[in-house]
Amino acid sequence: MIDKVNLATVEKMWRREVEAATTYRHLATREKDPKRRDILLRLAEQEDNHATRWSERIAMATGRAPDPEEVKRGLSWFQRISDQSVVLHRLEQEENKAEAEYDQLMSRLSDPTDRKIAEEAMLEERDHAVVLRTLAGGAMPTPRSTLDSILRRERWHVRGTGWIGDAIYGVNDGLGAVFGIVSGMAGYTGGSEVVLAAGLAGTLASALSMGAGAYLASKSEREVYESEVQRERAEIEEDPHEELLELELFYQLKGFEPEEARAMAERIQKEPKQFLRTLVHEELGLSEETFPNPWRSTLSATVSTAIGGFIPIIPFFFTVGMPAVIASFIISTVAHFLVGASKALVTMRPWWATGLEMTGVGVIEAAVTYGLGVAFARH
Repeated sequence: MIDKVNLATVEKMWRREVEAATTYRHLATREKDPKRRDILLRLAEQEDNHATRWSERIAMATGRAPDPEEVKRGLSWFQRISDQSVVLHRLEQEENKAEAEYDQLMSRLSDPTDRKIAEEAMLEERDHAVVLRTLAGGAMPTPRSTLDSILRRERWHVRGTGWIGDAIYGVNDGLGAVFGIVSGMAGYTGGSEVVLAAGLAGTLASALSMGAGAYLASKSEREVYESEVQRERAEIEEDPHEELLELELFYQLKGFEPEEARAMAERIQKEPKQFLRTLVHEELGLSEETFPNPWRSTLSATVSTAIGGFIPIIPFFFTVGMPAVIASFIISTVAHFLVGASKALVTMRPWWATGLEMTGVGVIEAAVTYGLGVAFARH
């Protein structure tokens, strides 16, 4: 039986359990996602079980059972009307605090029944904290807090279009950059041989810049992936139970029944390498297979950018002056439309819409830079 020294602590824990259960049910009524609603209701049921068991022990020690309605009526306005994610974060903090207090309470309890209730409650409070952290989404600066957004869309995207997408974007960048240079220099010099030199320099600089950027981006993505794998491996070693619960929750929110989710997570946990890779993929959307080859990305970006940059300067190899400027404008405008239309391969937008969009951008760019060149030439 609970002694007088620990009675106040037990009553405090009972009150906390009742308040948590009431809050979970209130949040469930506001939740539109049925899967998340079911999880909140299940948490409420578990908290009710804790409260009931403590209520029985309090009644044995005092001769009267505490009234949960008093706690429910005293539920704070913050928990009733505040943003759900904020309330979930606050509840997570309370669950962590409850776990620590249960741990302290166990060291003071002598009755085996009381110790068993406290131990089971402590373990479930720890699980609840993990669930709340994953449900909160967005505000916490950890990968787990983004669970909800991961289920709707992957937070991390490498270019999944392969070398075709890299090539299209490379031509786009090279064409746009050098077309602007050529237009500006044409306005400044009237289309002299200097335009060709400036265009070649711009083409080389753009190609090397894009190639270096593609290599460093690919390399950085892989380094980030390896860093996250190391972090996740350390978390598994530190608390495998918590990581198992996370994976189970992922599967529940994807539509599996709790029993199925638990079985799948436990089965994967038996294979340490697969367990690690699955957690990294589910939490962050990261998968080693999705990363592009750094050297292939570098080559694709460099060559495609050079091709795009070379297009506006082609007429200046054969002529100079206004004829070259006009020819460059026509060729570049057509190229802008073709490159824009080809973006439909990776964006799924209508080809004519992407083509006209890029053509408009190119014409505006040429007009602005040519006008600036003319303005500087007159000063």
